[in-house]
Amino acid sequence: MKHIVFDLGQVLIHWDPVHAFSDHFDDHDATRQWFDKIGFNDWNRAQDGGRSFADGLAHARKQHGDLADPLTGYLNGFPHTITQPVPGTWELADELKASGHRLFAITNWGAETWDAATRQYPRLLDLFEDIVISGVEGILKPEAAIYLRLCERNGLRAEDCIFIDDSRANADGARQVGMDGIHFSDAAQLREDLRARGIG
Repeated sequence: MKHIVFDLGQVLIHWDPVHAFSDHFDDHDATRQWFDKIGFNDWNRAQDGGRSFADGLAHARKQHGDLADPLTGYLNGFPHTITQPVPGTWELADELKASGHRLFAITNWGAETWDAATRQYPRLLDLFEDIVISGVEGILKPEAAIYLRLCERNGLRAEDCIFIDDSRANADGARQVGMDGIHFSDAAQLREDLRARGIG
């Protein structure tokens, strides 16, 4: 029986970082313009890779000066970025677990924001046998090492795993180590993709 490995952000949990900065900007467009100015996506990826928030803030201030000031409130604002579950995926995960599949997760997620995830979604700790968190491990998808870390920790063979991620690059990274990879778009399509593999 195949083991099912989920990504979390945009697969089970909607993540929209603009909501962390509502105290600083009048609207989402202004927030996104600021994101572009400070390179927020690259900044956040470094956080997901294990950089501390203090070091990340210092780096942003060195590059952008006072323009980086809104980042000071990011940790406090982070819970507002993950308030919405992705429709249908939790239910599908429950069905997969009930039918006997072992469930795991690999997520690019910052170590210092992970507690907010488990407070908002305590079921994560019951649904999955193990969750590999990039910010804790210091390894990011789609690096081969993060998929292999899950296998090593849990005595899994990569070829026995199906990995699901909204990033095509991350699904491809799983394939590179021998897992089957599914590029996620929505729960209905995921159900079809799994049925095509004889699951569900």
